[in-house]
Amino acid sequence: MSTPPIYPGGSKSRVNKAGNSVRDEIATKEDLDIIEEWRAAHRGVLNTFQAILRTRTKYADITVAQRHKRKNTIFNKLRRFPNMNLARMDDVAGCRLIFQDIKELNHFREKFHKARFKHRRRNNEEKYNYILYPKNTGYRGIHDVYEYDVNSTAGQDLAGLYIEIQYRTLVQHAWATAVEVIGFITESQPKFQQGDRRYEHAMALASEMLARAYENLKGPFPDLTDREVLEQFLEVDHELSLLQTLRGLNQAKSQISDKRNTILIFSDTGDLEVKSYRDAPEALRALFELEKQMPNKDIVLVKADSSEEVRLAFRNYFSDAREFIRLIDQACERLSNQSSNILNPAKNIAFTQPD
Repeated sequence: MSTPPIYPGGSKSRVNKAGNSVRDEIATKEDLDIIEEWRAAHRGVLNTFQAILRTRTKYADITVAQRHKRKNTIFNKLRRFPNMNLARMDDVAGCRLIFQDIKELNHFREKFHKARFKHRRRNNEEKYNYILYPKNTGYRGIHDVYEYDVNSTAGQDLAGLYIEIQYRTLVQHAWATAVEVIGFITESQPKFQQGDRRYEHAMALASEMLARAYENLKGPFPDLTDREVLEQFLEVDHELSLLQTLRGLNQAKSQISDKRNTILIFSDTGDLEVKSYRDAPEALRALFELEKQMPNKDIVLVKADSSEEVRLAFRNYFSDAREFIRLIDQACERLSNQSSNILNPAKNIAFTQPD
């Protein structure tokens, strides 16, 4: 008689208990080891789904990337959501698809929903559709959450783990990247509605501009006129010098090799160190060891087919907001019929192409 599979970390209740201990700041070494085991198990789920997605996007102009959620990010999320059980956190493993436009995105997602496999989509089609229903922060994109399930004996111990599939257009991805960059270079986190709320307001207005200018859609401010959106954005941008700051960023110079597994290490000063590995288990072992050696640093393991895809899919990690700036420049021109009357040169906002 075969031994029944053991849920990573022992059981869902034990994983939840460990998560609660982290939230209450009383976590023991055993708690942390259990979380590490549970988190590491998601690598198998990631590998399965990225293989499925890469097969289905093989001849399409769609970028596919995957990432393990950072340990510090998991712990911060537990603290932000006091009623969340760790075993139900559905974005520890994530695959991201970046499309040329919304039509292509919707077409691919519709076909993927008809895929024949045992993995079960847990949400209805519109639950996480932030294109139709943008978040107040301005975030636009679509998420699906799948529960892993297989017939094979080898994968039975992964049954019940979750993975999040993110769908974004290039425009939506440029915006999301800029939000992440702002979180790196300021003391505010507009993504999580923390810190100076003006950054959140500016990026929500920027999202509205991009939705209208490029996708013929509305964002979080559907009732404002184009002129009102522009005027409000330019006013808050003047207060924060946001675009000027983003233009002045030096793109990280760290070289990424074409090895398929890349670890990114961030220091408190914003410096970025890159380590690359050909072998996924080796990269995962290195990730956990580096997290132990440098508990105060943000460390993330990402994977894509090439160095170019890593830079595109995870552009925020390289402080690269150039595409966002370019799109905002053009959006201002597209949304303004009388740009010379709206754009005030005295505000020192230069709408030019980035270097």
